[in-house]
Amino acid sequence: MVHRRFAWPFGGQRASLCGSFTGWREFPMGLAGAEFQVVFDLPPGVYQYRFLVDGAWRCDDTKPIVRDEYGMISNEVLVTLENNTHPVVQLESSSNRRMNLDEGTILTTMPTEPPSQNSGVQIAVFRQRVSEILLHNTVYDVVPVSSKIAILDARLPVKQAFNIMHDEGLALVPLWDDGQGTITGMLTASDFVLILRKLQRNIRVLGHEELEMHSVAAWKEAKLQYYGGSDVATMQRRPLVHVKDSDNLRAVALSIIQNEISSVPIFKSSMDVSGMPILNLATLPGILKFLCSKLQEQPEGYPILQNHISSIPIGTWSQHTGRASKRQLRTSRLNVPLITCLDFLLEDRVSSVPIVDDNGSLLDVYALSDIMALAKNDIYTRIELEQVTVEHALELQYQVNGRRQCHTCLSTSTFLEVLEQLSVPGVRRLVVIEPMTRFVQGIISLRDAVTFLLG
Repeated sequence: MVHRRFAWPFGGQRASLCGSFTGWREFPMGLAGAEFQVVFDLPPGVYQYRFLVDGAWRCDDTKPIVRDEYGMISNEVLVTLENNTHPVVQLESSSNRRMNLDEGTILTTMPTEPPSQNSGVQIAVFRQRVSEILLHNTVYDVVPVSSKIAILDARLPVKQAFNIMHDEGLALVPLWDDGQGTITGMLTASDFVLILRKLQRNIRVLGHEELEMHSVAAWKEAKLQYYGGSDVATMQRRPLVHVKDSDNLRAVALSIIQNEISSVPIFKSSMDVSGMPILNLATLPGILKFLCSKLQEQPEGYPILQNHISSIPIGTWSQHTGRASKRQLRTSRLNVPLITCLDFLLEDRVSSVPIVDDNGSLLDVYALSDIMALAKNDIYTRIELEQVTVEHALELQYQVNGRRQCHTCLSTSTFLEVLEQLSVPGVRRLVVIEPMTRFVQGIISLRDAVTFLLG
């Protein structure tokens, strides 16, 4: 065993260290002068570690830094018998840690058995077990025994269709084509946003009165021309993405993720000619809820579920956390024009944006589905998106649907806690906040969670 000292000399009120040799659990560091220190008794080997300083993850830029396959940045150290420069400290048998009050250094002796699996190995093993569960269960396992599904005729006027969606609390609905005798598409909140943008930006405008007669099917064709690019003549609408009731849950979840949709129609494998082909909708919350119930049957077999979410490569994070993420975390203020917020949601293909105050503290979340509130009593005909602020849009949302809970978690929440929260119907994302200030550290969406689980 080799005594190895780790130090954080760059200030702060409190600091902890976690690493591959601790199972990524946090260990507090003692303050000696202006430097935080901790000493570990380690077997020779290569280790990764990070510092948690005043609630923010940090790395020491003066030491070697590595980035793993999940984009996580850590310091790396090679421990050899030759660098055993710290005196051996005999610790009391009743505890494996104690504070040296003279030096302010916490001395920790790690177990003599080989270090636990690193995070990459833990993740790979966990994903394999998740895949086995999903592969051995079909979509029938997540479809309610007794449920109703709303279906709209594609010949309905756009205005009437969106009014129905609002009244029924639907963010998307399958479309029935009577001519083809089947489900041919989905009408979503994104369609409503795109229609409003075209109405109010005067690009091939559809007059408000035309919405009374303009059918959903006609809108779908117009949408292809508006957003399809320059060579419209050669373009065709994408076939409806769907799954069969015999498909396994992993294939269903991958279909939703890869096609960047929120749910997928379940078609019957075999049906009589006169029957309705659609059985129900498969959603990520339903799949995740089923998976959580299976994982809880043997929680001791999945130690990664007890890890803090801050140690899992998932979600979109603020730069101040020191975590890397594929997408930049964006937030919005109350005084931002609603159209700016909507454009961001559509262009970045995300479903929501945290709304913060001048200090970056969470106030609310504006989701793409919130646009449906403007369908109530045709509110959209009396406003201009460029002049309406996010604050005004939220007020309209509260007036129509009442105030709602903003779902949050902490960076210290366990992975299992996050998965359980996301599996609750209606919870599509969690905003990661600091507990006292509500400062937004990141956001973890339902799609993030399932994407990570599928690997």
